Amino acid sequence: MDFLKGLLIRVASTAVAFWLATLLIPGITLDSGSATETVTTLLLVAVIFGVVNAVLQPIIKTVGCGFYLLTLGLIALVVNGLLFLLTSWIAGEAGLPFHVDGFWPAAVLGALLVGIVTWILGAVLDRD
Repeated sequence: MDFLKGLLIRVASTAVAFWLATLLIPGITLDSGSATETVTTLLLVAVIFGVVNAVLQPIIKTVGCGFYLLTLGLIALVVNGLLFLLTSWIAGEAGLPFHVDGFWPAAVLGALLVGIVTWILGAVLDRD
């Protein structure tokens, strides 16, 4: 039961982080008609982002560990931006009204904001 609670808190905090990203960062859009559609879209995008990160992040870190060492971890910004763009593409293919325009301004800043907000909310809500 604690696992399910932690998972729900993680998805909800990621959805809040995506909502803040749509409000604060130009180029990240969520075109929905109602509040219910907005919440549903944010929750689904949070789940997509979680699955993308859970599947690809360990593979990328293992394969590219030399780049992480060479750039002192700064390559993580690029990797997170690409994973953010991949999430946007998957959401678009699934018919969700979530879109990220461009790599540098929107995707990298969006991934950075989502990471920071999710970390803060996870610490405050004590998801573990």
